[in-house]
Amino acid sequence: MKKVAMIFLCLLILILPSHALAQRKVPILIYHSIDEYKGQGSKDLYVTPKNFEKQMVYLRDHGYTLLTFDRWKDIDEVNKPIFITFDDGYKNNLNAFGIFQKLKTERFKPTGTIFVISDFIGRSNRLSKADLKMMTDSGLISIQSHTATHPDLTKIINIEYELKESKDKIQKITGKPVFALAYPYGNFNNKVVAETKKYYSFGLTTTPELFSEKGIKDELYLLPRVYIKYSTTLDDFAKIVGG
Repeated sequence: MKKVAMIFLCLLILILPSHALAQRKVPILIYHSIDEYKGQGSKDLYVTPKNFEKQMVYLRDHGYTLLTFDRWKDIDEVNKPIFITFDDGYKNNLNAFGIFQKLKTERFKPTGTIFVISDFIGRSNRLSKADLKMMTDSGLISIQSHTATHPDLTKIINIEYELKESKDKIQKITGKPVFALAYPYGNFNNKVVAETKKYYSFGLTTTPELFSEKGIKDELYLLPRVYIKYSTTLDDFAKIVGG
């Protein structure tokens, strides 16, 4: 009887960790503009710097580890993994960078990923080449691709330009590898995924849920993300990241 009990106990020890890891839910958050809303564009695509800072302080104080996609494999190794992403490469993302710098300590290193539209770099309301290089060199920001011109990838013919040229242009600016793509509008299909796999290791959607490993085909090219909006309260935020 004791022998059977020991075998059962050993099986539990072996099975439980892998089951727990498989069920682990990892938030991947989407932001756009980190700025005061001044009446132009969609209000819910803005988060004020004050609210953004409160959200990052919440993550710090509740033991989250902010990751970028070069550290994807660390999701099973760190405490409370979370990914902070920004789409479109707006100039006001410098506000988020400033907050990361302010909150950085030896124990807490806030990091994020900005998905830039490569042909829009340097426009009046977009990040410049110098901005991208400066943020990348800080080690706090990873610059990745949101395509060259932000088309609906499911409806275009010349997808190679959107995927390959944007990747090459960003890499030349930052000197760092580009391996993640955020699909414009969150739109993708089997063809888009197949083309993305030629140039990238990750594809990000706007499917509104937390990531949990399911073992499905092309899982890393179907990564879900949850919007953080102007209307998102700190209580809402806590519920989102807590699953």
